[in-house]
Amino acid sequence: MLANKNIVVIGGTTGLGLSAAKAFVAQGACVVVVGRNEATVEAAQALLGKNARAVSGDASIASTAIDAINVCEKSFGSFDGLYHVAGGSGRKMGDGPLHELSLEGWNKTLDLNLTSLMLSNQAAVRKFLQLKKGGSILNMGSVLGFSPSPTYFSTHAYAAAKSAVIGFSKSVAAYYIKENIRVNVIAPALVETPMAQRAANDEEILAFIKYKQPLDGGRIGQPEDLDGLATYFMSEQSKFTTGQVVSVDGGWCISET
Repeated sequence: MLANKNIVVIGGTTGLGLSAAKAFVAQGACVVVVGRNEATVEAAQALLGKNARAVSGDASIASTAIDAINVCEKSFGSFDGLYHVAGGSGRKMGDGPLHELSLEGWNKTLDLNLTSLMLSNQAAVRKFLQLKKGGSILNMGSVLGFSPSPTYFSTHAYAAAKSAVIGFSKSVAAYYIKENIRVNVIAPALVETPMAQRAANDEEILAFIKYKQPLDGGRIGQPEDLDGLATYFMSEQSKFTTGQVVSVDGGWCISET
C-alpha cells in the first residue's frame, strides 16, 4: 500500500509511533522517525532497518520537524506524508481538574500536545507547497477531546489540547484542500503505551475499561490496533478523504458506562 511513499513520524521511536513506523516499512514505505530519547532513537534505527532513518529532537522546537522532513527528502528523494504522534500526559507537570490545574501544567501540556503538532504540520505544509505536490498529514487526537471520562481521566489541559487538534486539523484541511494536502485525525481511547502505564497497571481502571471499551472482550487497546488506519491515511486509498476524525476506541464513544 505504501510503495514509493516517504513518511516522517514525529514521536516515532516508541509506542504508537514506532508501531506505525514498522507497519509503514512493512507496506513498502521509507520512514524517518523522530524521538527525544537517544536510546529509543538508536533502538528504532536498529529495528526499522535500511529503509528508515531515526533522528533525535524535541517536537516542541520548530527546527525538529523541519530537519526531519529535510532528512526524509535527502535520504529517500521526496516527502509524502507526516504522522504526528508526539505528545503525552501533563499530569506530572500540573495538569488535572480545573481547581487544581496549575498555569505551568496548562502551558506545558499545550506545548507538548498542540504547539508541537502545529509546528510539524506547518513544516509539512510548507514542504508540500515548495515541492508543488499534495500529501497526507495524520494527527494524533484522543477520545478525551470530545468524550470525557471524569472519574479516571480528569486532565483538563490534555482534553483541551486534543479537542484543539480536531479544530486545527479541520481548519488546515479546509484551507489546503485545493492543493491536495489532506489532513485527518485518529482518536484512540486507552492504548497500552509508555504514556499509559498509570492506567494500564491500575486494576480499578482496567475493570472500568472492560465496560468502557467492550469490543473484543473488553480490553485496553494495543498500538497495532491503530496501524491499519494510519496506513490507510498515508496511502493513496485515502486520496479522497480529508478533514476527518476517526476513533479507534474499542467502543468507548458508544458505551453506556
